[in-house]
Amino acid sequence: MTGSPCRCGSRAGRWVRRFQAGAQRMSRKTAKRIVDLVRRTAIGSAVLASLGACALNGSVEPPNGMSPNAMPTLAPMLERVLPGVVSIAASGQFSAEEMALIRDPEFRAMLGLPKRMRPEEERFLVQGSGIVIDAPTGTILTTRHLVDGADDITVTLKDARSLPGRIVGTDADGDIAVVQVEARDLVAVPLGNSDDLRVGDFVVAIGNPFGLAQTATLGIVSGLGSRNPTEPDGSFIQTDASINPGNSGGALVTLRGELVGVNDSLIGSAVGNSGIGFAIPIARANRSVDRLLRRKIDRP
Repeated sequence: MTGSPCRCGSRAGRWVRRFQAGAQRMSRKTAKRIVDLVRRTAIGSAVLASLGACALNGSVEPPNGMSPNAMPTLAPMLERVLPGVVSIAASGQFSAEEMALIRDPEFRAMLGLPKRMRPEEERFLVQGSGIVIDAPTGTILTTRHLVDGADDITVTLKDARSLPGRIVGTDADGDIAVVQVEARDLVAVPLGNSDDLRVGDFVVAIGNPFGLAQTATLGIVSGLGSRNPTEPDGSFIQTDASINPGNSGGALVTLRGELVGVNDSLIGSAVGNSGIGFAIPIARANRSVDRLLRRKIDRP
């Protein structure tokens, strides 16, 4: 796969600080445009990430054979769910409009980039996550902004197998995409019901931060029907579960391991908030998936 490697670190930190400072002087429309572009740049995976949330109703019963007084653990649930969450690397050519913005001296100066554009900057490489929702057909659910415009998709499973992926279709309004792979022994994440969520329910966000090994972070549903400032279409689940770059498209599950959300984005201080995470409710995502699989949504 071609393209520059995804880098994170001190330079990415400068990106974040410069982007946040510049966003305060931008119009909302301009800031949204740059947010969309930064999402798809190599260093941009350290600027914005995806996130998600949805939750569990009821109490958590101790696993069979464990005393109710034993130290609680999510390990048994995660052992079942983690194989169903995959890493996705998407590479492609920037559009003419995006190239014009990348070449803009003020834009490059704001993000701390060299004045002269390098050849490798003509392609984007982003890393995120996906969720196996149907094992026999190799159907994977992820976010549209992760794979939009990509001409090369690589899916890496928990057992380290790397497979070529094919975009079945995308839903721009719902920020949902369906990718398929050909593989045996896939594990699907059980579907839950996001309509049953309540504020205060515990949730676990699973993804592949920085393109590395999987992580799972625990939090609660802090809001339902929330509006995401960078995604004006549709309502979201808001969570305080810790989300890292690379979690976009990952799973938000209940403590029982049921999928209730698709990690979508993390909003930081660039828009006046700190660490607010958003996830697409699985009920809404399922409607997009059904239409995509029936080819009722055309890929843009």
